[in-house]
Amino acid sequence: MSTLSPSESTHAQSKTGLSAIVGERRQLINLAYRLLGSLAEAEDAVQETYARWYALSRQQQEAIESPGAWLTTVVGRICLDVLGSARARRERYVGTWLPEPLPNRAEWIGGRAGGSAEPADPADQITLDESVNMAFLVVLESMTPAERVTFILHDVFRYPFTEIAEIVGRTPAACRQLASSARRRIRATQAPAVPAAGQAGLVRRFKEAWEVKDIEALVRLLDPDAVMVADGGGLVGTVLCPVEGSRNIAQYLIHIADKASGLTLLERTVNGRPGLIAQHTGTTVTVAAFALAHDRITRIWAVRNPEKLWAWTESEQT
Repeated sequence: MSTLSPSESTHAQSKTGLSAIVGERRQLINLAYRLLGSLAEAEDAVQETYARWYALSRQQQEAIESPGAWLTTVVGRICLDVLGSARARRERYVGTWLPEPLPNRAEWIGGRAGGSAEPADPADQITLDESVNMAFLVVLESMTPAERVTFILHDVFRYPFTEIAEIVGRTPAACRQLASSARRRIRATQAPAVPAAGQAGLVRRFKEAWEVKDIEALVRLLDPDAVMVADGGGLVGTVLCPVEGSRNIAQYLIHIADKASGLTLLERTVNGRPGLIAQHTGTTVTVAAFALAHDRITRIWAVRNPEKLWAWTESEQT
């Protein structure tokens, strides 16, 4: 029977510990993306979290009873700081700021430019559930940073209020109130669920009507009070204010179709739900997510800011 020398045993334990730490990455990315609404910022937050872990001495690391909980606490605090500074940045943002759209695994097989050798597939790291659909992320943007962090940690990731209190610097009772306030915001915006097949069919009919420039068909597919919001970030041309009303939206879409010749529309999954992307000469220039209710489209979120489309454009280069 072979045995390990003391140095070999220490090395084996070190490798086991490293594996466990690295294994937390997916959970941390899932959390940070929901907190920040940006995959790029989420990866930066997680990278900073690991940098802080590896900056600890071996003795300090070994003294931490639960490395996973430590990492979660650190990434939560980093995201809280980012959300605080993001509010000031977004006040200066040109037009409407929308969350960064996320493709699914089958539609994004590349990695982030300049990234590590680790798999960087966001859909391999992000669990595509109801807490990442665009409608949900947009509501999160209306919350205070403390509300958002508390709600996501408790209601999505099931962390106890006692642990959340350490992250947001509030009492557990205050965290309960924050989560309750966040739930009221969510409930106020929830629409009746549309079956997945119905969602895909409605988006497909919308695409087909847009391609043939059938304005009346578009109007019928849109809720009379539908709203379309676009995010160009001041980097590309797009409407700066929301377009309201089914006919106004349909007319705007026909105007875009007339103006942008050579635009190709493709059905894609956007943040776990049926959506569309628009490509020009093979490059994705717009990613559109939809909210549906009663067999009508109620919201369209069109992300055109190229800085938010890296996960879509890099796949075209692989």
